[in-house]
Amino acid sequence: MSAPSSKIPYLLLAVAAVALDQISKLAVLATFRDYERVNIIPSFFDLTLVYNPGAAFSFLADQGGWQKYFFLGLAVVISVYLWRSIARGDFARWGKIGAAMIIGGAIGNVIDRLAYGHVVDFLLFYWQDWYYPAFNIADSFICVGAVLLVIDGFTHKKDAQAKKAV
Repeated sequence: MSAPSSKIPYLLLAVAAVALDQISKLAVLATFRDYERVNIIPSFFDLTLVYNPGAAFSFLADQGGWQKYFFLGLAVVISVYLWRSIARGDFARWGKIGAAMIIGGAIGNVIDRLAYGHVVDFLLFYWQDWYYPAFNIADSFICVGAVLLVIDGFTHKKDAQAKKAV
């Protein structure tokens, strides 16, 4: 296990992700009516207020409510696992950053599910007739964090193989 002080930057990153996510959602909830859209960049980006009872891309959104508890539990289990991995030193630096970002994003969406029963989404990117599903700051942290974990997996694996070969 690494020293507690070495985990503080990752804890702060996760807390910052939750704070940015929740502040942005509260601002949108206070400003927008349900499903209202405001164009920010013509033919490319709008702010909107939509709700997602499911997961990414509205996966399981139409399942009647049980999915809320499933995604709550899944987010908690994944967050605990990732935090434990940070604490044990299972990841190199980029992996720890990625894991902290995923934890912060997951907790941001857990707060939504507990407070509202669904996740609040508001970032909408599109081009002509193509629309990327609306998402939020927490989702962004989760995606970037996942990419960093993959990068860490490849680079960490190469480091381990290089040490093993010596």
